[in-house]
This record gives sequence, structure tokens and C-alpha cells, in this order.
Amino acid sequence: DVERLLTPADAYAAVEASLQRIAAGEVEQAARTRIAIPDGVFAVMPCVDRGLGLAGLKAYAWTPGATPFLVVLFTLDGTLEAVLEADRLGQLRTAAASAVAAKLLARDGASTLGILGCGRQAASHIAALRDVLKVERTVVYCRDEKKLATFCKRHKCEAAESHSEAAGCDVVVTVTNSKDPVVRGEWLQPGALVLAIGANDPSMRELDNVVLERASFVCTDSRAQAQLEAGDLIEPVARGVLDWLEVYELPALVAGEVQGRASGDDIVVFKSNGLPAW
Repeated sequence: DVERLLTPADAYAAVEASLQRIAAGEVEQAARTRIAIPDGVFAVMPCVDRGLGLAGLKAYAWTPGATPFLVVLFTLDGTLEAVLEADRLGQLRTAAASAVAAKLLARDGASTLGILGCGRQAASHIAALRDVLKVERTVVYCRDEKKLATFCKRHKCEAAESHSEAAGCDVVVTVTNSKDPVVRGEWLQPGALVLAIGANDPSMRELDNVVLERASFVCTDSRAQAQLEAGDLIEPVARGVLDWLEVYELPALVAGEVQGRASGDDIVVFKSNGLPAW
């Protein structure tokens, strides 16, 4: 039902409006809470959106075998509004947030898209970014050659031979579950936008420190949440490569309160963790 009813364009409009309401102070949300379960974690993400007149939460149980997702919505007068299966929903809203960031932060004329990872989030990002950018070439890399070939055929992409080939594009998306960096700063071309999506645990990294050293502008969805779970930012800050005061928030960018890219040669980073409000 979610697949049938919700398009990437719908998701983009909803997430962009959500970010505008966050900037306007109409939304209250708490950082993701995780509780350990055998071989996994149970997570809850609550939010009250007064602009929408809704309160709700996303909950999921991550396990090696399966990860069911659920969203429950209430009206602010206490009526149960909806119960939604939220796996496909999560793919759409995460990609929509990346598309909002790309629309604001990609350099003019960006036409090549590099994807590291070939799972469902990679697929949803290709669809969302092709909607907002004039993508002429999409290059994808993952370590499983058979999976990569199938993915590229299905989504009309080119298979890259290495991490560095995918990282050499105008817009670079990391959607992996890697604990170690999959993008090195020296691989990035001047003007690159890096959308780091996969790692939302302090012990995980998709970007090395050189990426942050080269970046002229660093943005995240929520600085408070990034300080808890974004290993791609936590470790560089601890090493003195970056300061939290230099990490801006996407809602402020959407509202026009801060300027992102200053020139076509700037390297820009958006680190996504996922917000309950989305």
C-alpha cells in the first residue's frame, strides 16, 4: 500500500515541509532510543508535530534475520490516526531528505551520481536524486559482483570497478553498513557533494577524516542526534579535525537561515541520521 500510494515526489514534499516546520519551532522530537535485545536492538523515535496536528513514533526491532518497522500516528486530541508498515516508508523518506539536501547543496551542473552500496536504500536514493538533479551518469559500487550486476541492470546504472571510481562523481552517496571508511577524501573531485547515509552508530564510519578536512561546509539533520550516533562526525571532532560549531543543520538551510555552498569547487558533506519528524 505504501509503495502504491507514496511516490518519491510526495516524500520529497513531505520531508521538505517537515524541515520547514522544524525550523519554525513547530516540532518537538526526541533522539532515537535504543534498547539491546538478543543479537540486535529495539529502537523508538517519537515526535510531536504541532503544525500537522499529529503525534507519533517510529519503532523497529533490528536483528540479523529481519528488521520490521512500524509508524503509529495520533491526532493531538487523542485519536488513533494511522498504523503504517514502515520499511518502504523509511526508504522513501530517507532518500527524500537526501534529495532535499542535494537540491540545496549540489554544485550547479552536477550530472554524475556515485553510489557506494547496492541495497534498497541505494535504489531509493537513485530514484529520488534523479528526480531533483540532471543526472546523466550513475555509477555504483559494492563488493558483491553478482549483486552489483543485478542492481545495475535493474536501475540502469554503470558498475564501478572500485570505491574510488564511484567516489569521483559530482554527488557521492554512501549507503553501506560498513564499520570502516568507504570514501577517502583524496578520491573526491572539487565541487563534490557527499551524502553520508549508512552509519548511524558511534563505532561506524563511512567517511575518513580527510573528507571532513577538505569539506568547506558540513551539514546534518540534527546536531544533537549526530552527537550521539554519527561516528562520521564524532571521531573527527574528537581528533580536532572538526568542531561541532562548524556542523550546521538541514532545517536551518531549508529555511534560508544559513548559506551552504559558497563556490562551485567547495566540497560539501551532508550526514543523515534520520529524524522522527520525517
